[in-house]
Amino acid sequence: MAPIRCDSPTRRSVSVGLAATLVALGKPAITRAETAQAGVARTLTAAPLRKKLHPDAAAEADLLAFDGQVPGPVLRVRHGEEVRVRFQNKSPLLLSLHWHGVRNANRMDGVGGLTQAPVAPGEEFEYRFTPPDIGTFLVRPVVIGATAEPTERGLSGLLVVDEREPLPVDAEYLLLIDDWRLNPDGTLAPFGDPLEAATGGRLGNWLAVGDTPAPRQIAAAPGARLRLRLANACNARAMRIRFDGLKVYVVAVDGQPTDTFEPLRSTLPFPPGTRYDLLVELPPEPEHRGTVTALLGPGVPLVAIATAGEAAGKRSALPPIGPLPDNKNLPSAIRLQDAVRRDVVVAGGAARGPQGQPVYDGDPRRVWTVNGAAGDHKAKPLFSVKRGTPVVLAINNATPTAQPIHLHGHVFRLLHPFDDGWEPYWLDTLQVPENRTVRIAFVADNPGKWLLASTVLERFDTGLWTWFEVT
Repeated sequence: MAPIRCDSPTRRSVSVGLAATLVALGKPAITRAETAQAGVARTLTAAPLRKKLHPDAAAEADLLAFDGQVPGPVLRVRHGEEVRVRFQNKSPLLLSLHWHGVRNANRMDGVGGLTQAPVAPGEEFEYRFTPPDIGTFLVRPVVIGATAEPTERGLSGLLVVDEREPLPVDAEYLLLIDDWRLNPDGTLAPFGDPLEAATGGRLGNWLAVGDTPAPRQIAAAPGARLRLRLANACNARAMRIRFDGLKVYVVAVDGQPTDTFEPLRSTLPFPPGTRYDLLVELPPEPEHRGTVTALLGPGVPLVAIATAGEAAGKRSALPPIGPLPDNKNLPSAIRLQDAVRRDVVVAGGAARGPQGQPVYDGDPRRVWTVNGAAGDHKAKPLFSVKRGTPVVLAINNATPTAQPIHLHGHVFRLLHPFDDGWEPYWLDTLQVPENRTVRIAFVADNPGKWLLASTVLERFDTGLWTWFEVT
């Protein structure tokens, strides 16, 4: 069971193994019977699971699973419906459920140690909220100082909030990308290496599609229109994805509708925590083949799409591709001239040894810092503002590696370098290039205590986060 080798996308000198698991969630066409029943609490249980991840593994891996599934079941509601989840923790770890990308009520955001007490083994907690936005969202445990291991052991899933009027497509696929670091016998590699946290995070070495090797095979009718919901649930693996032989349109980024566009050079950045909603127009010819490829090393196919059979019967009845309806719950403009402004300096990580090798011999709980200090919920907030205040953050990545950052409870605009405009899409997750500064703007309109945190979970566990307050 040899690992696939590739260069790290952060161009670190450390050789790492590739692991990106693409998990297909649900059937090609999702029916209403598969969605959550609005207003009725469904139970979601986290518990140990022993399973062979690699088909040729000699031993089972010790995993954690939602309802016995890795990844967990898809939670799905229509916009305007309530999500009610009675979360039961039958694992040995402290847990909570974060709804990554949902502009949630603060008490439901699911950050153990900040917005709620972690759910102890044998206890339960009911999450109850009505998502304000349509979109594709990650579900994963977030507990301050203890997030990386339960996520890497398998606790991840998706929440889909559907449009009231379904988008006209012939089929839909939900694709959750994750990676695993396996020992030669197929068990999970050990956790808790401070040097791992101080460098690239937990980068895996096994690629699979569900429980089969990649690429994920999709057969569709010639001329069909597909909707792909892609989500990066990797602990640390940032990548770019390329679309070969496919006509692709982006209709949503991080769950939020955007002006429909074709990816520049047929590629998209894909750091941990990012989600894309894509429309794929297949050509009318049979036996056409296209791939979604991770640009890691020489390229690793994640999805292979082929046309087969009779042409899509309803294809001619589908309207031309256009944007999703605008999200009327978001501001049409942000008054930058009135904004509260703060600098956010990310520093820390490994040093370079005598032979150029990375070394770290400091406090394993404070590997990374934001504005000179590791994350601490007892420290003063980065800022405290009244509800409705515009905020501009200048995020300075003073490290030699890219830093993906997630803003909780809000979505933001990526500003142009001179604050003379912003990109035409909303985000909740952004990758800041090494030794660069980027500026983001948002309206702090959601009361509570909120994280600004790394989505490389080993970095989050070791200090790369801060918090702010909206009153």
